[in-house]
This record gives sequence, structure tokens and C-alpha cells, in this order.
Amino acid sequence: MINLLIMGKPGAGKGTQAKKILDHFDLTHISTGDIYREEIKKGSKIGQEAKKYLDQGNLMPDKMTNDIVWDVLNQASYPNGFMLDGYPRTIAQAEALDEMLIKLNIKLSAVINVEVDDDVITDRMSGRRVCSNCGETYHVEYHPPKVDGVCDVCGSSLIQRPDDLKESVMNRLRIYKNKTQPLLDYYEDKDLLLVTDGENSSDQVFKDIIKKLGELND
Repeated sequence: MINLLIMGKPGAGKGTQAKKILDHFDLTHISTGDIYREEIKKGSKIGQEAKKYLDQGNLMPDKMTNDIVWDVLNQASYPNGFMLDGYPRTIAQAEALDEMLIKLNIKLSAVINVEVDDDVITDRMSGRRVCSNCGETYHVEYHPPKVDGVCDVCGSSLIQRPDDLKESVMNRLRIYKNKTQPLLDYYEDKDLLLVTDGENSSDQVFKDIIKKLGELND
């Protein structure tokens, strides 16, 4: 069993790597972003509140996110382990997660950080397009759909999310630097941090991650 946390600036490509790692180890995916987007789609009370924060590129309140993660960790079944994606984003959330894991007698195996320069991030995210129906992700330059503006998977229209607009991206990077960057030191002090160069090709990044995870057992 392997329990992972994946980190990276918005647009660093951690979503792509998360998919590959989840498939490789057959892990349960715990993505706060996916949970919030599902609530927004349903129009729930939590979803309506979350949309206000997402549209401005701001982080959700700690308590709201902590409660959602606790519900998933406490109820979910993850026979091969899990991957946390998009959480924690602050030291306060990390400390709350530590308490949750202690209560559930679970240990983190590693914290993966996909490192990418800010300029590269801005370029990547402003070109990102997402399927309005199934959530499949594209990029106008690096990973365009076969038909412009149309999802390859389900045929629905592609949109640019408000949090992918350049102004919102820059705001999210500022928030990341101020609030989330300290988490790298937090997990490095716990000897859990594995850093990989996210500016390499997607396949190379994945190989680097698997190699470093393999070395944990050596």
C-alpha cells in the first residue's frame, strides 16, 4: 500500500502525473478540486460558496476543505492506498491532515512536488481548455483537440475556466507562493518530500517519479 500527496503550482502538470500514478498503483483519487467542481455542477450550497472563491482564484476556507477531506478519508475504501490532490494547501490544513491520519492510523508514504517556473505556468494555463461536460483537459498549443473547441472524448464544447485567465493565474501563483510554498519545507522536514522537474516531457516526469518512489523501498 502507498499513500501519496501530490503538489505543484497551478498548471504545473500535476493533474497529468496524478492520472499516471493513480493508474500505475491503482490508487484511490482524493481531489478536493474535483469534489468542489462536482458540488458546483450540482448547484449545492457548498458548490455555490466554492464558486465564489474559484472564480477569483482564491483558496477555499480551511474548515470547509478540512471537513470534506475528513468525510472522504473516514468513509472511503482504498485497498491499494490513496493520492491526495489539491490538499493540503496551507500549513494549517497540513496540521489538520496530520491529525486526521493519526486518528485513522494512516501514514503518508511520500509528498511529490512537480516543480515548474512561473513563466512556464502562465503560458500553460492561459492556453488551457476544459470540456464543459466530462472535464477532459486540452491546451490550444500543446494538446489541442482534433476539432477546434470540441472535446475528443464526448463531443461537448470546450471552455476556458475563469481561474485559467491570465489575471487569475497570476493571482493564484501569488497565493501559492505565500501560503502553499511553506508546505514544501514542512514536508521536507518530515523527510517525505520528493521533487521532480515538471518542465521535462510528461513521460520523463512520470519515470522520474516512479524511480524516486521505488527508491523509498531500497
